Amino acid sequence: MAETYGTIDAQFLAALKDLTAEDRVSTSQALCEQHGTDESYHTAQAPDVVVFTLSTKEVSDVVKLCADHKVPVIPYGTGTSLEGHVAALHGGVCIDLSQMSQIMEVRPEDLDVSLQAGVTRKTLNEYLRDTGLFFPIDPGADASLGGMCATRASGTNAVRYGTMRENVLSLTVVTPSGEIVKTSSRAKKSAAGYDLTRLYIGAEGTLGIITEVTLRLYGIPESISSAICPFNSLEDAVNTVISTIQCGIPIARIELLDENQMEAVNKYSKLDYALSPTLFFEFHGSPAGVAEQVEMVKDLAEGYGGTDFQWAERQEDRDRLWTARHNAYYAALAMRPGCKGVSSDACVPISRLAEAIMETKADMEASSLYGTIVGHVGDGNFHALFVFDPDKPDELAEAKRLNARIVERAIRMEGTCTGEHGIGHGKMKYLESEFGEAGLEIMRSLKRALDPDNIMNPGKIVSL
Repeated sequence: MAETYGTIDAQFLAALKDLTAEDRVSTSQALCEQHGTDESYHTAQAPDVVVFTLSTKEVSDVVKLCADHKVPVIPYGTGTSLEGHVAALHGGVCIDLSQMSQIMEVRPEDLDVSLQAGVTRKTLNEYLRDTGLFFPIDPGADASLGGMCATRASGTNAVRYGTMRENVLSLTVVTPSGEIVKTSSRAKKSAAGYDLTRLYIGAEGTLGIITEVTLRLYGIPESISSAICPFNSLEDAVNTVISTIQCGIPIARIELLDENQMEAVNKYSKLDYALSPTLFFEFHGSPAGVAEQVEMVKDLAEGYGGTDFQWAERQEDRDRLWTARHNAYYAALAMRPGCKGVSSDACVPISRLAEAIMETKADMEASSLYGTIVGHVGDGNFHALFVFDPDKPDELAEAKRLNARIVERAIRMEGTCTGEHGIGHGKMKYLESEFGEAGLEIMRSLKRALDPDNIMNPGKIVSL
């Protein structure tokens, strides 16, 4: 499939403004550059024009215009992705959905909510606060829920509540031809035809643009307790995690930070935790259930030398603890001001977790680069962050080499190259190793069938 795209000229821009409003279409260089940039180390690549849409109908109209002119379309939520997802590799139109921020209907009796794709997770939970419900998927960044669907996001609560894959009931999607499709009903299960909802979750805008989402909700737990516990070694901390999961303890969050990351967190968030490999825990349930979980985990941790539990019971204390954890990425970068980071997100079967992390730590210690390890280790997912000076090509090369070793190790252990960041254009080369040529060709066939002109976020996930 040749990638021959149409041009954006004055006539095209005039038509675009007629479809939305003149003040919501911009070719400003600064705005375009912003929309071609995410949180990753990948080189930013700006679209030719940015259009802010307010409805599914507007998105459909814009996509139809782009399809007629074979102009690339790149969806944009909040720009927090980490694999170059929003880079306009072939120019084109960036559709910014951030103003599509309406929470359309909360249904407490059905434990679900329908909303526009630009609503962020923090906005949703603030809106839900008085209903006694919450949405648990928490990737750290205040990402848009449409973007979280598109990248199949997960985060700190995934060990108990699953990922976006398990928590989306239905989507409204604009296809590459501009048609509007509802992927499913609100029923909690269905055996009707192909699972279109799961087709678009994790497709990263390459098969269509998600404009509306219906999500599962959960009751706010009666009791919540958080704690941190330092360990003498990284291996002891990881083995505590493995034992916790293998014992079937329904823990809500269990996060790992190595000693380098704890030092960075202390400096960035002005804390004074021990500079040791540390686990962050959170327990949800009834008071009796939480007390039982706590005792079981304490017993397991003590078996690996973890005894100094520090508890956070009050909401403000828990928020402070988890804010420090969520700021880990920025805390590590702050250890080398002016630098950027290459972040891995490999995920392996829980039985191989200790091996994967310890081999990664050995690579890190043998390298000249500063690095940290953090992880949503309850589901076998961990991040190694390598901080490099962007003015030193040899440092970037070293960070990429170390990242490649992590990916190759994970795939060898029957894991995945990406547990939550997605493929974008940063990890495309690893898909064949993970799925084989036959699996990769199925992905290409889907892309060709649904997007024959390859206008939807071209150059991401699969190369044609």
